[in-house]
Amino acid sequence: MPTLPRRRKPGAVKAPRFARFARTRKTDVVSARPRRGIYLLPNAFTTAALFGGFYAIVMAMNQRFDHACWAVFIAMVLDSLDGRVARLTNTQSEFGAQYDSLSDMVSFGAAPALVIYEWSLRGLGKLGWIAAFVYCAGAALRLARFNTNIEVVDKRYFQGLPSPAAAALVVGFVMMMTDPDINVSARSVDWISWCIALFAGITMVTNVPFYSFKDVNFRKSVPFIVVFLIALLLALLAIDPPKVLWPLFVLYGLSGYGVFLWRLAKGKPVSIIQTDEETLDPSERR
Repeated sequence: MPTLPRRRKPGAVKAPRFARFARTRKTDVVSARPRRGIYLLPNAFTTAALFGGFYAIVMAMNQRFDHACWAVFIAMVLDSLDGRVARLTNTQSEFGAQYDSLSDMVSFGAAPALVIYEWSLRGLGKLGWIAAFVYCAGAALRLARFNTNIEVVDKRYFQGLPSPAAAALVVGFVMMMTDPDINVSARSVDWISWCIALFAGITMVTNVPFYSFKDVNFRKSVPFIVVFLIALLLALLAIDPPKVLWPLFVLYGLSGYGVFLWRLAKGKPVSIIQTDEETLDPSERR
């Protein structure tokens, strides 16, 4: 049966005869592809956070615990920026996600464990390094579980205490106890340090839900009192950061258990299984 030519639609422009064999200009491909330097930007923040964790380890070995604690807190700030920078520049990648997890393991896993061990747990012998190891192992398991469950967990909550908050709970205690106004001997609070390290390590691997603040819309209008409270909090931080930061992280570390028990008493346990269809963001690793 003979094949008849197809009729073109009115207004359609006929493509050149050899258009499919035409080569794409290299300049067009380069202009459509993002610059290589943009991909390095979020990873630069991750590298800086990794350096903060490494610097904290070195300072803890040199008995400079004030510098070590501040290095961990600076790493927290840098770690919170790399994912946002990746989203703003549209440079999310699986490499960046895995690199961020490895950086978190050093900054919020190994570094806080060594800081609190060198400060007060060393005098407890085997019990001291066991508590430090429980914290370090809890951070590793927490990060590995987050990477595997990121597609099914409700993004409004963290499954277990996030590793940056656990690190702040541990090093914040060291920072407050070494403050010149308090200056408590490490031997007098070694068992308190032991309990804090165990609590942070175990809480990271529990299923207790902790609010993630990811659904907070910063573009939405808020009452005037909210702005005033933020200004008041910044003023308190400027006056005495060690005495303000650690109680805040203690409240956050206990908030998950409070929410869980409250919902359990109401007969409505908090579900961390994602119920809404949301796009996966591979740049977020905690």
